[in-house]
Amino acid sequence: MSIRAYRDIHRRKSRKVKVGSVEVGGDAPISVQTMTNTLTSDARATINQIRAIEEAGADIVRVSCPDEESTAAMKAITRASKIPVVADIHFHYKRAIEAAQNGAACLRINPGNIGNAQRVKDVVQAAKDHGCSMRIGVNAGSLEKELLERYGEPCPEAMVESALNHAKILEDNDFFEFKISVKASDAFLAVAAYQQLAEAVDYPIHLGITEAGGMISGTVKSSIGMGMMLWSGIGDTIRVSLSADPVEEVRVGFDILKSLNLRHRGVNIVSCPSCARQGFNVIETVRQLEDRLKHISTPMSLSIIGCVVNGPGEARETDLAFTGGGAGKGHGQIYLNGKPAYRLDNEHLLEHVVELCEKKAAEIEASRGNIPVLEPAQ
Repeated sequence: MSIRAYRDIHRRKSRKVKVGSVEVGGDAPISVQTMTNTLTSDARATINQIRAIEEAGADIVRVSCPDEESTAAMKAITRASKIPVVADIHFHYKRAIEAAQNGAACLRINPGNIGNAQRVKDVVQAAKDHGCSMRIGVNAGSLEKELLERYGEPCPEAMVESALNHAKILEDNDFFEFKISVKASDAFLAVAAYQQLAEAVDYPIHLGITEAGGMISGTVKSSIGMGMMLWSGIGDTIRVSLSADPVEEVRVGFDILKSLNLRHRGVNIVSCPSCARQGFNVIETVRQLEDRLKHISTPMSLSIIGCVVNGPGEARETDLAFTGGGAGKGHGQIYLNGKPAYRLDNEHLLEHVVELCEKKAAEIEASRGNIPVLEPAQ
């Protein structure tokens, strides 16, 4: 137990599977993934989007494979991608086989949806032959008709039963390299289903609140639903589903994990909402810093506080800080490693803080024996 036991999160014990080079479950870090929204058959457009997703820090990327043109493009896509690629398959078993043959690291597929037992065997064999894991992906919006008739509506029990039915099919085919998700757009339904699933199996769990909405509303809903589960120790890999650029899904995913102290990437900015006491324009400064510091992946903390009421206290807890000196004074205080260092004029704040963060990143990486790769700030 740590000295701050109230911050401890005890993760559910699960078995470990691999998605390409990325371990999921067990003691592996919680991975962050997203999904492309280009036409997969357009390999160049898909690869370009994956490049942006990689730069945002995603561990895994998923692409939809609805047709032969898409699975044919998978060969070029998987060769070009620096992170493992998951092929999203719904009904046609041949698309799963083709995706496995063309480099997919994982198949998102529900074996009960693809037809007879021989088709399932063929898909499982392709997965074994090509080192693919799988994800069973139950969704409240596409539950089996028999379950809906029996339960009357999508409910946690129906979703978990569906997941267990699909899992048994894979187990009966001597295949155990899979993870499971039970997603819903209703956060209450999703949380309850995931809680029941976590009790029923020891497979890794892929977390998500599906079809969560736009950038703001979807972030809020995902943070509440996924945050509750992660805080209780449930979840081995996450995908934030937003009607937004996939890069934003990755950033929100990392922010959720950072907020729960489960995983850190980049600069964690602590900032105040600002008021009449602010010694500089806090809102605009933070907006620009968030954009200017995107290129730093090294975990560190930075506080930007408008005045001395809470500024020095927050500064003590962060690697770097700037606290405003009060309205009209034109300067503030720089803190390094929690201690006051020197005064700085507001007009130099932005450039100086970016420089300090880049220098801090280099120091941290050097102490680890790494050479930081920092892209030029935009």
